[in-house]
This record gives sequence, structure tokens and C-alpha cells, in this order.
Amino acid sequence: MADALRVPEELSARVPAEQRGPGLDRDAVRLLVSRGAQEAGHHAFGELPGLLAAGDVLVVNTSRTLPAAVDGRIGDGRGRGEPVVVHFSTRGDRWHPAGRAVAGCWAVELRRPDGRGSTRPRAGGPAGTVVRLPGGARLTLGAPVEPGSVRLWWGRVTGGTAAEVMRRYGRPIRYGYTDRDQPLAAYQTVFAVDSPGVGSAEMPSAARPFTASLVARLVSAGVQFAPVSLHTGVASAEAFEPPYAERFVVPSATAWLVNAARARRRAGRGGAGGRIVAVGTTAVRALESATGADGRVRAAAGWTDLVVTPERGVRAVDGLLTGLHEPTASHLLMLEAVAEGRRQGDVLERAYAAAVERRYLWHEFGDLHLVLPG
Repeated sequence: MADALRVPEELSARVPAEQRGPGLDRDAVRLLVSRGAQEAGHHAFGELPGLLAAGDVLVVNTSRTLPAAVDGRIGDGRGRGEPVVVHFSTRGDRWHPAGRAVAGCWAVELRRPDGRGSTRPRAGGPAGTVVRLPGGARLTLGAPVEPGSVRLWWGRVTGGTAAEVMRRYGRPIRYGYTDRDQPLAAYQTVFAVDSPGVGSAEMPSAARPFTASLVARLVSAGVQFAPVSLHTGVASAEAFEPPYAERFVVPSATAWLVNAARARRRAGRGGAGGRIVAVGTTAVRALESATGADGRVRAAAGWTDLVVTPERGVRAVDGLLTGLHEPTASHLLMLEAVAEGRRQGDVLERAYAAAVERRYLWHEFGDLHLVLPG
């Protein structure tokens, strides 16, 4: 798709939907709908209850967004040295400098401030680099997260904890296509729950347009909600790598609900419902990580390095509600998998071309795309 489509810069959503005009709420976004080989449909997001059926299950990510961007300085602590912005990505279990296990580490990305409130890429390292953080804490870099990588490094905070530093001095990660910093509340979804010590470096943004009122309408229409959690790391706008390993949890109640809905659908009970629709690529990754080759979902927790591709396919998910992704992003492979493999790739190309033509908005404050089976 990268060769066939270019997204104009002016189609980046620069502020949240509720800030674009008086009387607007989070759900004031548009919804592109793809159904198999049909032409893309165009809707308001508030029409979602009419696009789903009683018995459908929306799988939602309950991870909260962290204030993961913290100013720091590499230098002597006297106001000199290189200013950097630390993006705290993922809390790790341990890393092994010189064979010695150290608990409480984080995968971090160092960025250069751009003078306009955002950041530019910067290579991490070298090992032993010390970043002075506000409040007297220090971050010491240990080793690259992936051998040969220059972007993400394991690091350890001393003189405090990473969680304390983020809580007192952090702000949400933002990129240059947005107009200004937003409060942390603007990056929390209605499904976010507190989970001490963990969270997402960047918002699980597909769920952002949901409001309490819309959730109530969906429940009244017979749509069910199944929670999972997947704590997302940084996904730099300038680097489209496959996702790194991330923490996830699929509760036993969610596994039961998904299996029961799929069984009813296979048996032809419940009418048009029973489809499993993931809200966001993070929800797909979590649920598919807990699904066996037999298609049965089982309660699971831990780390997942699963990358969903058309070749691997999906085992539990029937549909996907997601944002609009850059043509070079690895997330598009997941969309092709949900849209029944590469033979439907031209469907996604036509849908994205229609989104550009109709001036849909991209990125975390932008419009949504619902992919359903034909």
C-alpha cells in the first residue's frame, strides 16, 4: 500500500475531537466501514450501535496511558550537557549487565527536544550513559533491547522510581503532527483501569472515541464487552518496526465470553451476532496470544511477541475497529489478516484511498476504521 497511497500532512488530527468545535464530545469522529469486497461505507462514529448486532462482542484494552515523557539532561548536573526527552516504554522484569540480574528496569527511548514541544529521533546509548532526571533521580542505560538496535535501551532509575518520576514530572508522549501538549486525561480511554506499576507508553487510541453514553447504547443494543490488557510500548512516528514484546492479560471471564459467543455463532444461534470485534490492534494482539491453534481462547498472562500477519492469520477475531495507520506501518499486516488475508489487500487499498479522498483524519485523535467480515 505504501507505493499506492500518500497521506497528506494536513490529514493529521492535530487536536482531540472535542476541541474542534463547541458542543462536541470524543465520539465526534467519522467511521470508515469495510465489509469484505464491498465498497467502503462512511458513517459517524455514533452510528456504531446500528452497525453491530446483538450478541457481538467488543474486546477492549483496559491499559491506562502513562505520563511517559520526562525531560532530562546528559551532563554534569550544572545546567550544561545535552537536553533529552526520555520516553519510558515498557517496564521489564530484568536485564543482565555483565551477567548480573537487575530488577526494576525499563525499556526507554531517548529523543531530542525540537523546541516546539515535540521531539526528534536520537540514537540511544552508549552503555553507561547517565541521564539526570527531575527531582534528583538518574537513569543509567545498560544494553540495547534488541542486539544492534540504536533506539530502545534497557535502563534503570536510581534515586527514586520510574513510576514516581513519571507521576511527578511526566507528560503524555506526543509527536510533531499535534498542535500542543494535552492533559493526561485526554489520552485515557473510558475503559482504562489503574494497574500499579504498569501501563501504556502510548494510548490504545482505537477506544478513545467511546463515551459512557455510547457504551450504554451499545449494551442496550445487546453488544457485549470483553476486557483484556496489553501495555503498549513506544511506536515512534518515524520508525515502523514490528512491535516489541509487551505485557498482556486475558482474563478467564473474557476467554469464556469469547468462546461462548463463537460457539453460538458456529451453531447458527443468536441471529447475526456472535462476531468478535477487537477494539484496536493491541486487543487483537492480546486475544490472539491467548488463542490456541484449535481456535479456543484460554486465560493467559505474561509477555507476547506475537506479530499477526496474513500468513499467520487470526484465530479468534472476526472484525477490527482501529485508527487509520500510515501506509508503511506494520499494523496494516494485521488489518490484512483480519480482512481475510492478502487476497483482500486491494479492499484495504480502496478503503484507504476513499479515506484520503473524503478527508478522514489520521493518528490517535483521528477517525476510525471498522473492518467486518463480508
